Amino acid sequence: MVFKTEQLIEELKQYVNSHIKFVQSLNELSEDDLQRKKDMNSWSVVECLEHLNMYAVFYNEEIQKQLQNSRYHKSEIFRPGYLGNKFAVDMLPKKGMKTMNTFKSKNPIYSRLNTKEVIANFLKNQKKLLELLEEAKQKDLTKIKTAITLPLLKLRLGDTLRFVIHHNERHIVQAQKVLKN
Repeated sequence: MVFKTEQLIEELKQYVNSHIKFVQSLNELSEDDLQRKKDMNSWSVVECLEHLNMYAVFYNEEIQKQLQNSRYHKSEIFRPGYLGNKFAVDMLPKKGMKTMNTFKSKNPIYSRLNTKEVIANFLKNQKKLLELLEEAKQKDLTKIKTAITLPLLKLRLGDTLRFVIHHNERHIVQAQKVLKN
């Protein structure tokens, strides 16, 4: 499997832009709607967003660091790694998907969250991600490696970008389902 770099980046930017648009629309909803849960062990919309914010802090910083320190310049194609591709594909929401456990440090359940602050942070993080995607167009997404939240593992930058944005998509879909119920 091979991706054209420009095409992959544009596809990922479309995801991010749709996430931004959805979250901006949340400003029109009530605090109760955004804090409501299906049950005590599920996440509210705000908790879904805060979970993504927790990951964005790590990944935005790591991606930026690797982009700035890289000596590998633009490549027309990206070749996913076996593990990185598996992580990215498994993260995409699909019918009948299994729930996954999250790290305790990235689980916002039962947190007292300021809705406006969570939304503002999410939008700031996603705008930063768009900037990083734009910068990534000029780099080799296959040769640049990034750390991930699983210790000792590194993924190709293209796989990390796909994984992060697919993870965001998974939880945006989850937030949308919370609002429907």
